[in-house]
Amino acid sequence: MSDQSLQERHAPRNACFGCGPANVRGLKLRSFPASTDGEVVCTWTPEPHHEAFPGVLSGGIIGTLLDCHSNWTAAWHLMNRAGVDHPPCTVTADFHVILKRPTPTDGPVHLAARVSESSDDRAVIEATLTAGGKVCATCRGTFVAVQPGHPAYHRW
Repeated sequence: MSDQSLQERHAPRNACFGCGPANVRGLKLRSFPASTDGEVVCTWTPEPHHEAFPGVLSGGIIGTLLDCHSNWTAAWHLMNRAGVDHPPCTVTADFHVILKRPTPTDGPVHLAARVSESSDDRAVIEATLTAGGKVCATCRGTFVAVQPGHPAYHRW
């Protein structure tokens, strides 16, 4: 496996707040294919300015992490499905986050995502965010490859 994340390898100029390597103030999420079964994983460490209140990660940050990580899982899957060497630019069509318990900020959070269904231009992703050995949030979302004319096309 490469030392470069999917984001660094395929979208080094992306300025997305959650996953863009080029956003100096962003979260700089780094997603990696974990295995041949399609799972994509990430470990990310929160800082105090990411907290909703002392010791607990903001729900907005949790949503951003799950959204971006799931989006890259979809892009990676669609790239492999099509047998091409660069992922399509994908956007979020919908996503639903369930906050199961407070997410502690005293250590890293772990993200894991996989495809639950897909077609040629979209994938439904299921993801979890774990911290302190417990699932703190889950997400299910649909991510769609965009075509020329869409504002996000070629952003990567």
